[in-house]
Amino acid sequence: MTENFSRLIERAERLMERIETVLPQPLGAPDWAQAMAWRYRKRASGHGVLEPVRHIGAIALADLKEIDAQKDKIERNTRQFVEGRPANNVLLTGARGTGKSSLIKACLNAYAPRGLRLIEVDKADLTDLPDIVDVVAGRPEKFIVYCDDLSFEEGEPGYKALKSILDGSVAASTPNVLVYATSNRRHLLPEYMKENLSYTHTDDGEVHPGEVIEEKISLSERFGLWVSFYPFSQDEYLAITRQWLSALGATPAQTESARAEALVWALERGSRSGRVAYQFARDFMGRASGEA
Repeated sequence: MTENFSRLIERAERLMERIETVLPQPLGAPDWAQAMAWRYRKRASGHGVLEPVRHIGAIALADLKEIDAQKDKIERNTRQFVEGRPANNVLLTGARGTGKSSLIKACLNAYAPRGLRLIEVDKADLTDLPDIVDVVAGRPEKFIVYCDDLSFEEGEPGYKALKSILDGSVAASTPNVLVYATSNRRHLLPEYMKENLSYTHTDDGEVHPGEVIEEKISLSERFGLWVSFYPFSQDEYLAITRQWLSALGATPAQTESARAEALVWALERGSRSGRVAYQFARDFMGRASGEA
């Protein structure tokens, strides 16, 4: 009887061990010395992990041209944060390829020696933000939680989670965490013409948005700093192209000869963005090195 009972207990313990391996586990702290940037990932089992980003583009603030006003705002806010002074969560919005993500990476490279770290979180995993904040709370480093290309559809759970974090919930009230997000649209949620019917008018002519509109703009309003990016003019695009060509080792003669090709390159892509300028410079210098 005692032997059967012991065998039953042993089988139950093995079963519990197997169950524990597939249940979601609390997020553990990684070895922070491994990297200056981390990516939050969900395993198929539901376990969340912080994976080190071993290779980060060596982009510097000086490499980013024609966005000086935006660069000044982001760099100033980041410096305040690293120095332990008050700073804001940041929403970077505007035209694609204008340097929003590159600016955040450049700030990381500039301030990592002073303790700045970055954690990239996909919008699908924003519901786990409180767990991430718990792991980094109390650390001496300053952490930017980075959400790239952020936008939501109606009913997505990450919307409410991010809204709560930006509002300063108990789980997020730590001075060493800020949220930096990029998006192609400022209000982060889709807007429809029919929603304009919810606006109301007072007797004195004032216009007030309805509840649906108020809800859609409420998330972006929780970012303390808004930084807008705009499409580049032809001269700005060419200035960025010259900068990237120079960074890739082009001679002044090569840079001048590339002007016409750079304009055709942008015309074919229907965009004069910084990304297009960088892609052209890589193509041009790749061809030039092969002809040498």
